[in-house]
Amino acid sequence: MSRNDGMLYAPTYEAKPVVKPGEFIFAAIALDHGHIYGMCNGLIEAGAELKWVYDPDSVKVKSFMDRYPGVRAARSAEEILEDPEVRMVAAAAIPSERGPLGLKVMGHGKDYFTDKTPFTTLEQLEAARVQSARTKQKYMVYFSERLHVESAIYAGQLIRQGAIGRPLQVIGLGPHRLNAANRPEWFFQREKYGGILCDIGSHQIEQFLYYCGCTDATVLHSKVANYNNCAYPELEDFGDATLVGDNGATQYFRVDWFTPDGLSTWGDGRTMIMGTEGYIELRKYTDIGRSSTPDHVFWADSQGEHYEHVASKIGYPFFGELILDGLNRTEFAMTQAHVFKAAELCLQAQAKAIHLSPILK
Repeated sequence: MSRNDGMLYAPTYEAKPVVKPGEFIFAAIALDHGHIYGMCNGLIEAGAELKWVYDPDSVKVKSFMDRYPGVRAARSAEEILEDPEVRMVAAAAIPSERGPLGLKVMGHGKDYFTDKTPFTTLEQLEAARVQSARTKQKYMVYFSERLHVESAIYAGQLIRQGAIGRPLQVIGLGPHRLNAANRPEWFFQREKYGGILCDIGSHQIEQFLYYCGCTDATVLHSKVANYNNCAYPELEDFGDATLVGDNGATQYFRVDWFTPDGLSTWGDGRTMIMGTEGYIELRKYTDIGRSSTPDHVFWADSQGEHYEHVASKIGYPFFGELILDGLNRTEFAMTQAHVFKAAELCLQAQAKAIHLSPILK
């Protein structure tokens, strides 16, 4: 797992299969984003069998096959989609192509597991809602900043245990390192990546809905800017937004591409959750100046002050739950309504955003 480039974030954990060998077959299509490796790691560790891979770029396919020996290279996406053994397709396509690919996968009677952001337009979202309802197939999303972060999972457990009472507010900070020279061309094209609030902002909104138990929310205001990357005029390197949930809980989040070179990781991601009886702070990827290790959890409640370093202690239960949901047609890992609502809100935040003028030097 790369600590310097979030695009290559791919955690691993000890295998804890929830199914027998060969009981859940999946395939990978579209290797445009490095998150495909994290997605496949999680599924394989939970017992899924990776049978196929397809991408038109043979170099990407070779690298993928080197990482996962035994996987077969398909001649086309259709060869995978027409294989009756394949239950799920994992994909990390260019963001603007994720929605259309999902329609095709569901249309072939298979569940779809895509990298975030799942859509770049509201029209894509509505088409996926219709196709999912028609086919009864799942359109699931890899919100890695919660699903593949042990401190974030632990925070959810604390909340369910009542550690901080009723959650009232989530503040999320999602800085990322740009690494512009290593980014593909589409990363800088607004129509293809969807905008910063649509892209990495989707992590933040999903966490707000999850931690505060909201089924809906309203975007009160949002902003985006290109403050310091004039060489890439379509890039948004800053964005923030404020939301209020249907239960009265609120959120503020900021996302940006300003991680300094001296930081030990690609982003000092933090989440603060305030409740009626306490609060939690997550230092997800580092504890700056003290420890370069991830997954530090701090909280205070009526009993006192607490700290847990949960790296390598919690695991990633989402993937096993997703596999069992695929087999049993249940919704324990994540509901379809939750996925689509998180996607809808990040698209609304992006559409409503005020575009700030660059700061003149």
